[in-house]
Order: sequence, then structure tokens, then C-alpha cells
Amino acid sequence: MIRFLLRRLFFGLGVLVALSAFVFFLFFVAPGDPARMIAGDKATEIQLEQVRKNLGVDRPIIEQYAGFIAKVATGDLGYSYRNQQPVAQIILRRIPATLSLVAGAVVLWLCIGIPIGISSARNAGSLRDRAGQAFILVGLSFPTFVLGMMSLYFLYFLPRKSGFTLFPAGGYRAFSSDLLTWAWHLVLPWTTLALTMAAVYARLTRGQMLEVMGEDYIRTARAKGASERAVVWRHGMRATLTPLVTQLGADIALLLGGAIVIEQVYGLQGVGALAVQAVNNQDRPIIIGVVLLGGTFIVLANILVDLLYLLLDPRMR
Repeated sequence: MIRFLLRRLFFGLGVLVALSAFVFFLFFVAPGDPARMIAGDKATEIQLEQVRKNLGVDRPIIEQYAGFIAKVATGDLGYSYRNQQPVAQIILRRIPATLSLVAGAVVLWLCIGIPIGISSARNAGSLRDRAGQAFILVGLSFPTFVLGMMSLYFLYFLPRKSGFTLFPAGGYRAFSSDLLTWAWHLVLPWTTLALTMAAVYARLTRGQMLEVMGEDYIRTARAKGASERAVVWRHGMRATLTPLVTQLGADIALLLGGAIVIEQVYGLQGVGALAVQAVNNQDRPIIIGVVLLGGTFIVLANILVDLLYLLLDPRMR
């Protein structure tokens, strides 16, 4: 187990180094002069050279990258061109909003999607199955931003127009300030993200359950007199968990790297909104920092999924 974990950690570290090199060199050859963005259009060439020297962009690219990696190893992601603040501090201020969004949405979409998938599989071909498949089809067909705009229109704009407030328009309130206010501002983002993702998990659960429930060991368990509840949850669901865990690990990692659409629609100033602002401002240090953050989440999620495989499947051990 320890050797396996260390091997995965070293492999993940190599992936992050390769990702950092790709992103760093990509933005080095990208058009745009960071010194010009900082000094302004009226700056003289002497002033621009001084700014480039202060930023370190006048050095050879290999030397710049070596210095960048040395700083990253100590947690220093550089300074933002626009904000003149450490990139690590800027990202850390945005992470709570993204974490709150993802954590609540994950709980909701698992509580919605998995039961619908199990119910459809257990009643294949029935009215309940057709209703579950209709939910899957609608959830997969609706773009996230469309569902978000519809939620704002029907649950914020129309009630507000009638003289009362049902939900806030958007924005994020810190968890530490007031728990109810924090949850109230996240109900619509949670629901919007959860409904679209629940359709994915309902379809995956249904397909896996239909395949598993036809296996020989399921028929053997029924022949031994096991209750249908025990057959579904103790035998069928355990085999279904492996692909669900794989999908969940990938989805959580990607969303923690920035749920861009949801954060833009509801005005949540999280990592995704920060990435959009950095791209618009050509703030390369922030873009590189966000990309590395997303890559770190993906690597950690893959390691966690591999460890869960060892717990769920005795054959892996």
C-alpha cells in the first residue's frame, strides 16, 4: 500500500511539473507585454525596461522557469500584474466560494441521481423507468447557463417584481459570518449544478445496475433467500460503486479547478470567475496559478480514487 501510494505521488508530481512547463512556455510565447500592461501606454522605453527587469522577464526563458519552479516549491506563485498582490493569496481568497459550491452540489446530485438510477434499473421498462429516463434526457439536454438563467428569472426576478424576495440574485457570503445566509445565497447555484450532474449519475447508475443485476452471483443471492433490498444494496450497489467513484473523482477535481459557468451566472467570486477575469486582463501569473491548482486537484482526486478502488474491490488488493 505504501509503495503504491508513493509511486502514485511521484507520478502525480511529474504530471504537475510537465503541466507547469507547458503552461509557462505557452504564455511566454503568447502575444502581449506584461511590462506595457503595468506601466501603461505612455511609458517610455527606459521605464519599460526597468519594469521588465523588476518582473524578471528580461532573463532567458529557462532561467525564468527555474526561478518559477523554485518559488512554487515554497508556495510562491508570483505576483499579479493587475492587482500587484501575491497570486497565492488571491487564489486562497477565492477557494472558499468554489469549495462551498462544489461540496453542496455534490451532496445534492448524489442524493438525486443515484436513487433515480437505482429505481429505473429495478423497474426496467415500467412507467417509473420511463420517468427516470425522461429526467436523464432533460438534465443532459439543458445547458447549465440556461438552467441558471431560468432559475434567476422564475425564482428571483418574478418574485422580486411581485414585491417579495424568495432567493438572492447571487453573490457569495462567507460560511463563518452566518450559516443561514451562506446557504441561502447558494441554494440556486447548488440546485442548478446538481440537476445537470444528477442526470449524468442517474444514467451511469442505471446502466451499471442493469448490467450487474444480471450477473450469476446476484441470481445466487436471490436463490439463497436474500431480500431484494439486500441484493440491491449489498451486492449490486457495491459493484456499481467503482465506476461511480471514478466519475465522481474526475467531476469534483474539475469543478474545484473552477466551476466557471455557475460562478459567472450567479456572481460567485470563486476560482472560475478569477480565471475568467485573469484571461480578460491577460494576467498570466494568475492564469498559471489557477491551471496548477486545477491540475493539483485532478492529481489528488486520481490518487484518492485509486485508494478507494483498493477498499471497494478485493481483487485490486
